[in-house]
Amino acid sequence: MGSRRTPVRGPADVVTMELILWRHAEAAPGEPDSARPLTDRGRTQAQVMARWLAPRLPAELRVIVSPARRAQETALTLGRSFETIEALAPGCDVATVLGTVGWPDGERTVLLIGHQPTLGETAAQLIDGQETSWRIGAGAVWWLRSRQRKSRGDAVLLLALEPEILERESSAH
Repeated sequence: MGSRRTPVRGPADVVTMELILWRHAEAAPGEPDSARPLTDRGRTQAQVMARWLAPRLPAELRVIVSPARRAQETALTLGRSFETIEALAPGCDVATVLGTVGWPDGERTVLLIGHQPTLGETAAQLIDGQETSWRIGAGAVWWLRSRQRKSRGDAVLLLALEPEILERESSAH
């Protein structure tokens, strides 16, 4: 996974899309919900994940972010430009996510920084075809790739990474 990646081609030379779901890092409690900042631990989670992601992301990447403060603060740690999409605010649905990212026909990788339960619902629907919600921990990344199977499209999970693993790794060195 270098920074000069080209779209992945599967069987019959079909271009597949990659979608990276990054849940905002740990946020402080409070009201209004949209104004909740990251905690100190949340800032650390976001920074270690951003450091891990940076060399693995393609140069041609679309980064889209919820307008909520905690998602915006998580996105800033990546050091890349991003789009704030009002429709991705807490409480949005899977159809909104998929329409916004252009799944499964997008021509470039999309990194979406958003919220539970929507990210878990999106992962469950794409990977397993289920209308349920999988838990994606604060600051975690799930990296998906679209694929065609017979007459339907679905996704394969390439990576699920919790920031705790990266924090352990950095404290061991």
